[in-house]
Amino acid sequence: MITTDVLTGYILKSMPDAVVTVVDRTGTMDHLKVSVVSDAFKGKNLLDRHRLIYQALDVPMKDGRIHALELKARTKDEA
Repeated sequence: MITTDVLTGYILKSMPDAVVTVVDRTGTMDHLKVSVVSDAFKGKNLLDRHRLIYQALDVPMKDGRIHALELKARTKDEA
């Protein structure tokens, strides 16, 4: 299990300007809906945006603390 603060910390390491919203979809904190708003996404397509988030969350994804993610990635202008 991962906490919202820890998950947000992983993302902020890669995207310091990010605004992160986390919703626990099952009550177990391993199936998450994550919304990230960051200008790091400017000029990037959807796949590249998701890759940035997955790279930021590589450790908790590999160690099993995160089992499933539903992602929304927007720039500040799109939010």
